Order: sequence, then C-alpha cells, then structure tokens
Amino acid sequence: MNLQQYFPVLLFIIVATGIGFALLGAGRVLGPHRPYAEKLSQYECGFDAFDDSRMKFDVRYYLVAILFIMFDLEIAFLFPWAIANGVVGLVGFWTVVVFLAILTVGFVYEWKKGALDWE
Repeated sequence: MNLQQYFPVLLFIIVATGIGFALLGAGRVLGPHRPYAEKLSQYECGFDAFDDSRMKFDVRYYLVAILFIMFDLEIAFLFPWAIANGVVGLVGFWTVVVFLAILTVGFVYEWKKGALDWE
C-alpha cells in the first residue's frame, strides 16, 4: 500500500485544524470580552438554575423537544422513499401510506393530549 495516496487527506486535516485554531484564536483576541453576573450565570434547558434539586418543574419544554426530534427523524425517513418512488412500486407506496397514517395518529393523539400547547 502506497502511503503517498493519503498525503492529500493528511494535508487537508492539518490545514483544517490550523484554520480552526486560527479562527478560535482570532475570536478570542479580537472579540469583545465583557463578562457580567447575568451573562455568567448558569442557564440550562430554558430554565434558570434551581436552588433545590427536588423542586418541581414543567416538563413541557422537554416534551416539545422530544416531539420535534421524533417527527424530524420520521420525516427524514421519507427522503429515501421519495428518491426511490419510481422503483418501489405499489408496495412501497402503500407502506409509506401506512407510515404516514401512523404519524398522523400520533400527531392527533399528542394534539388532543395538549402536548403541543404552550402557555
């Protein structure tokens, strides 16, 4: 195996790493650095930091995030089908119809349960 074939890949990795570090350094040197208490305070998942770990909190934020990921991934499954639509025939078509029906039932269920309502 000839290692000279991998030289462009190694060169690409070195140049990309160098550019990345150069941009990080430029941002550090040239960027404004004005910290203040509110900016440096802890902030996570749409809520301020809790004083007590046993404090009750609203899980709607997490529910909406999980629903978004779920529907986003399910829609991503439609792209390969759309590309191969002419090849899969009627079996592929009806498979996707069943898939979309299940998605619709899940969406209607979440809508009826109020999971998509934001107050």
